[in-house]
Amino acid sequence: MTPSPQADRPLVERWLAELAEQRRQSPHTVAGYRRDLETLLALAEAAGQPALAGLQDHHIRRFVAQLHARGLSGRSLARILSAWRGFYGWLGLHGLAAQNPAAAVRAPKSPKALPRALSPDEANRLLDAPAAASDAEDAGGVDDPLLALRDQAMFELFYSSGLRLSELASLDTGCMADVAGGEIRVLGKRARVRLVPVGRQAQAALAAWMDVRAALAADGEPSLFVGRQGRRLGPRAIQKRLARRAQAAGLPQHVHPHMLRHSFASHVLQSSGDLRAVQEMLGHASIASTQVYTHLDFQHLAQVYDRAHPRARRK
Repeated sequence: MTPSPQADRPLVERWLAELAEQRRQSPHTVAGYRRDLETLLALAEAAGQPALAGLQDHHIRRFVAQLHARGLSGRSLARILSAWRGFYGWLGLHGLAAQNPAAAVRAPKSPKALPRALSPDEANRLLDAPAAASDAEDAGGVDDPLLALRDQAMFELFYSSGLRLSELASLDTGCMADVAGGEIRVLGKRARVRLVPVGRQAQAALAAWMDVRAALAADGEPSLFVGRQGRRLGPRAIQKRLARRAQAAGLPQHVHPHMLRHSFASHVLQSSGDLRAVQEMLGHASIASTQVYTHLDFQHLAQVYDRAHPRARRK
């Protein structure tokens, strides 16, 4: 019987385990790599290839073309190729593959979409809005005042400090040790710890929440933000609460957690022009990840120019 690429699945599992245990990659990242390697296994099997180690660069180019024909964007294909290159690099390191067939293959380019951000006025409307209406988390049909204080603290901190959703959800009360001094300690990607600033309004909202948190939190629960059951509030629940808050504020667009992070970055950059400081506050390993906000800043300047310059204004 001709061997199948599925026989290489144990190698895939070994690589994923190394990513998780030795390289400290996040569960979300490992899950994404798993999906990308599952795609490679399926494509190789459909092409009648006996093993992943036998694939050549022309096979990888054909697979990329097939995925592109299915509607995958250049950005998605670039991510998939990155996973494949990493896996083949690991195989080569262990003497299990003679070459890396994905090394020279590049994804087709696609237009780079800029992240959407709220305007400063919209951010103020969101944070000044009353507590969102009742949802599945709340009982009795009426928002609990304690939950309203929690939500205010969450969203003020989100916008004040530019946190990722996963970082906000994973915060414990121990991070509050330096909040009176205007900063908190955050565990970011790849277990990197950084200090991020906390503005005065966020400090006040956090202090109000901490005054009542014990009334909701279960005994011994370390999480900073807890739900009605007294346990850690999950990312999905935070997403839902933010979306409902935006609706209550009358904002015209769907507001998701990463939009608050984008808004933080673009507003700080517009005010300060200090790209390196924004990079450090966001926890970006590379300045290239932060430079997208210079484009947002330019969009803002271009809009001001169009409104103000006598030769740019439309009649």
